[in-house]
Order: sequence, then C-alpha cells, then structure tokens
Amino acid sequence: MVFFLTKIFEYISQIAQVLITKYNIKRIASYKTIPYIRAFSNTHLSSSTYLGKNCNFNGLKVQGGGKLIIGDNFHSGEKITIITQNHNFEGNALPYDSNYIYKDVIIEDNVWIGTGVTILGGITIGEGSIVQAGSVVVNDIPKYSIAGGHPAKVFAQRDIEHYKKLKKLKKFH
Repeated sequence: MVFFLTKIFEYISQIAQVLITKYNIKRIASYKTIPYIRAFSNTHLSSSTYLGKNCNFNGLKVQGGGKLIIGDNFHSGEKITIITQNHNFEGNALPYDSNYIYKDVIIEDNVWIGTGVTILGGITIGEGSIVQAGSVVVNDIPKYSIAGGHPAKVFAQRDIEHYKKLKKLKKFH
C-alpha cells in the first residue's frame, strides 16, 4: 500500500512540475509559441531563457543567471544541463569569491541535443547542429555539424543541400 501511495505521489508531483514550468515560461520567458514539455521531463528554465517556435523539451535544466537563447525547432533528449554562470576564481578569495561570471548560451535554429549533454557558458551551437548523447560542450559548434565526446568535437557534417531543401519546404518535426 505504501509503495502504491508513493507512486501516486510521484506521479502527481511530476504533473505539478510540468504545469509550474509551463506557467513560469508564460510568466517570465520571452517566447513565440508555448514549448512542448514532455510530462515527467524535469525541465527547469531560468527567467533569462528566450525560446523560439516549436521547442521540444524532454528534460533540461538551466543553471545560472546568464541568458539562454534557443532558436526555432529545438529538440532535446533527457538530462541536459546548461550552465550560464561560473564562480570568479580570480577574485579576492580562494577557491573563488562571491561574485559570479555570467556567460550566455546561444542555440540556433533546428538543433538537436542528445541525452545527458552538458553545455558550458559562452557557447554557441550553430544552426542545424546535432550534439551526441553524453557530450560536454566547451567550445562553439559550427553550423550543420555533428559533434560528440568529452569535450565535444565535430566528427561529421550534415548534408547541407538536403538540410536546406527540407528547411525551404518547412519540414520541421
């Protein structure tokens, strides 16, 4: 009986989290359309998040006070972390002082981020790029790239002609 009640409570908590997140997006974030947030996804966006059209979240957490700008037709896997601030380790105390350094993250249109990716501040992920599951993004990813690893490195390119054809035909998922 306790197990059953625990599962019901978890289910209700997860639904409440989705509703709260959607409310917060309407209240604090600039957006063109309301994003799709999959139930049970644990998506937490900050007040400095700006969303394009057709954003689909399966679990993403933004940490920090820097801006996160996400373009149109974004798709994410689960358990993505985007860090937009860091401690000031060159300040007046060790290992760091009480000041933060804010670094924006820009994710351009038509980007797909796989499960378990970490993206550090100051990064731009170019249009049409794909970041492989489990990667740690510490440098910019150019347009149309397929990247992965620790740190993420470009290992392939999309077929740009095919990509542009689908974009022109407005074939967005």
